[in-house]
Amino acid sequence: MRHRISAFLLVVLAVFVRGAQAHVVLEQPQAEAGSSYKAALRVGHGCGESPVTELIVQIPPGVRSARPMAKPGWQITVTRSGAEVTQIRWSGGRLDSAQFDDFVLLAKLPEQPGPLYWKISQICEIGRADWVEVPAAGQSLHELKAPAALLDVRPAAPASAAAVHQH
Repeated sequence: MRHRISAFLLVVLAVFVRGAQAHVVLEQPQAEAGSSYKAALRVGHGCGESPVTELIVQIPPGVRSARPMAKPGWQITVTRSGAEVTQIRWSGGRLDSAQFDDFVLLAKLPEQPGPLYWKISQICEIGRADWVEVPAAGQSLHELKAPAALLDVRPAAPASAAAVHQH
């Protein structure tokens, strides 16, 4: 009986750990304010056994000049508000649940340091996962069930005297 309980607890723990680590994340979770940033959004699974067929990324406020990288087998749709990109959608492809892949875009980060949350919807043949939760003040990202991908924008490094001084 004890072995059955232990085995059951291990299975529950494995499912919980997989679920806790299953959200879409940024390959490089830190970047310098005002820099050009290559956002590689890592999708680690589908929806249960169902493959991913679409990924929608909301560009965070203050991020400028976002441009998606082409992905063979996927169509890209860019939504704008005025001159700025507000959303990028990859669709029409297929990412099996047992595989992972990166969806990449290039953008200019804001000059102001601080957290940037990238809200992402992962659409599958059956089901979807919306990684859109942002922690409230004092709340940890790990407390959320469906956290948005976090980019920690750090203060820009001061320019060195050699870089500024030119003859």
